[in-house]
Amino acid sequence: MVEAAGRSVRITHPEKIFFPAIDATKLDLVHYYLAVEAPIMRTMGGRPTLMERYPDGAGKNSFFQKRVPKDTPEWVQTTVVSTPNGTESNALVVADIAHILWAVNMGCLGFHVWPYRADDPEHADELRIDLDPTPGVTFAMVQEAAHETKKLFDECGIRAWPKTTGNRGLHIYVHAEPRWTSYDVRACAVAVARELARRRPDLITDAWWKEERGARVFIDFNQNAPHKTVFGAWAVRPRVTGEVSTPLAWSEIDDITPEQFTLWTVPPRVAEHGDPWLDYGTVPQDLTPLLEMSARDMESGLQDAPWPPVYPKQPNEPPRVAPSRAKKLAD
Repeated sequence: MVEAAGRSVRITHPEKIFFPAIDATKLDLVHYYLAVEAPIMRTMGGRPTLMERYPDGAGKNSFFQKRVPKDTPEWVQTTVVSTPNGTESNALVVADIAHILWAVNMGCLGFHVWPYRADDPEHADELRIDLDPTPGVTFAMVQEAAHETKKLFDECGIRAWPKTTGNRGLHIYVHAEPRWTSYDVRACAVAVARELARRRPDLITDAWWKEERGARVFIDFNQNAPHKTVFGAWAVRPRVTGEVSTPLAWSEIDDITPEQFTLWTVPPRVAEHGDPWLDYGTVPQDLTPLLEMSARDMESGLQDAPWPPVYPKQPNEPPRVAPSRAKKLAD
């Protein structure tokens, strides 16, 4: 039994190895989340989350679970979430650290978080810029793309926050005023992607179709589409090496590697240096400059960017056909 947030959470088989490359157990993961309780609640607290479960540990069989199990304890908070086709389910709300430990006990090694709070599902209050390294892209290129993104946000008077993804890329978050829908926030992400691609076509691409990207950093604007989730800040990735999606200060972007942040190294880092996102969320940002940028693109004749195939066809969206296939059909 582990005491957390005023509750006793039962941890079964605490000795089970969850991360074999670093010999970390289920109980080690529990201790990790207790060590970062305050930072993770600042970023994930009150939000619905999709659970990525690995009952036998990282590297073994896994599945995504949006619906909480039927035998969930009474104290576990849930909220209704939807898929693009309208299917509803009761998802876990990260109400406190006990909820995270309850999920960890079921083998949850990945928390994929919605961009809104459970008590205000109509307003997406996070813009998430995903710097996605395509094949051939180095982490140094991702770091350079992050600086370009910050420069753009600075020009717009918008404060942004970087973190590692726990894999090869970087995420840049903006905590937005709760005024806009997910469709609005996605429009902001499309505008950011297009502007960055215009400024640095050698480094950055907004091309949805993989065949057009080349060895450039892709700004994955569709991570902001309605009902999309993104891997949570401070969460441990389901990789055998136990990397953490770690919030950063802008001053350290050039001096880090994603592999250095693990469930072993992050707690002492926080204990020594504190939380670089300490005031994240305290001053919500105005997205109006980005919406104006989007409006200018539309007025210039651009269509909406393509949507993922699971979404209904959207107004002003181009045909969902890869350019090479479109050419063949035309021929």
